[in-house]
Amino acid sequence: MLITDFETFVVANPPPRFGGRYFIFVKLVTDSGIVGYGEVYCATFSAQTVEGMLRDTAERFAVGHDPFHIEKLWRRVYGAGYNLRPDVSLVSILSALEMACWDIIGKACDKPVFELLGGQVHSRLRSYTYIYPSEGDVYPEDGDLDHVYVNPDKAAQRALDYVKQGFTAVKFDPAGPYTVFDGGMPTGEELDRSEAFTRKIREAVGGDVDLLFGTHGQFSPAGAIRLAKRLEPYDPLWFEEPVPPGNTAAMAQVARATSIPVATGERLCTKYEFAEVLQDAAASILQLNLGRVGGLLEAKKIAALAEVHFAQLAPHMYCGPIVGAANIQLATCSPNFLILEGIETWTGFQAELLDVPVQWQDGYVIPSSEPGLGVSLNEAVALANPWHGEALHLEMGQEPVR
Repeated sequence: MLITDFETFVVANPPPRFGGRYFIFVKLVTDSGIVGYGEVYCATFSAQTVEGMLRDTAERFAVGHDPFHIEKLWRRVYGAGYNLRPDVSLVSILSALEMACWDIIGKACDKPVFELLGGQVHSRLRSYTYIYPSEGDVYPEDGDLDHVYVNPDKAAQRALDYVKQGFTAVKFDPAGPYTVFDGGMPTGEELDRSEAFTRKIREAVGGDVDLLFGTHGQFSPAGAIRLAKRLEPYDPLWFEEPVPPGNTAAMAQVARATSIPVATGERLCTKYEFAEVLQDAAASILQLNLGRVGGLLEAKKIAALAEVHFAQLAPHMYCGPIVGAANIQLATCSPNFLILEGIETWTGFQAELLDVPVQWQDGYVIPSSEPGLGVSLNEAVALANPWHGEALHLEMGQEPVR
């Protein structure tokens, strides 16, 4: 079997745009007629630039390749251009092609991918969601300054709404938006707001629901430790990305200074970067993203490294449903899986992009028994929603609200 052709899709995510402003998918076509889908998680460049990178890499390395030869494809792409080191943009492209190959392999073998990566361990997967505004609320980009991202009372009520739906964990990040100009030390206002969020959400949902405290890696170790001390009385399940990803020793300093488990990984790629995190004891929960980390086999290798260090997996999803499906495959076959990120209950536009939506019941994702990734891209919906590159209307260096 050989890959003979491919197609790319750059899809606009309509408002409220949970999961990103656009999604980038690839379809690989084989000479036997089997197709596989993958997705890139990369926001470093414009969508059109990333699509060009995806097309270039697919033409050079995927066409004419046997999709079963995962390791060969991986090494060729990873080492392209005399690189052979973690490169978040290149490895994101590789991730999409690799997961599409696994989709083909699973369909050729008539097995879900998780059955080919060690077999099913979990029959259902605990999931969480960000706390998002409720339907009909005014969104921050519309000028509202009293929304769930900054108002702890509204966030607590919204968290309770999610618990009533069946969620047993919710995530929030009230410490302030990421900018490239962060000084690393939280202000008094940010400390007070973060503590108020955590306290009021804990009071609303009780002790049986886990609180996942997110940041965007904008603090210095000293600043992160100050913040962690304010949160410890409310026992969050994790403290996410307390410092930027480039210095694992700095993150380890935070991990040693707090009782809250440190989680990280959405901005990391390949086993090489995750090995440094584990060796330095910088985090005990790994949030690898299947659209960036290097693909499914690479993620399985990272999962094995994590097992050795008694670390757990919480696959990250701030992207589209094909990455979500790949995350599900990894989680299902990994003994050290902890919890899975989703966009609320896996409905909305994310579900419309799939021929059959992901099954979600009472706070858990039920892994599909269909072959491959268990889902297929609804190409008609993808083609009907092309991305045209609208301006982001953001302050310089600021991340969109999740």
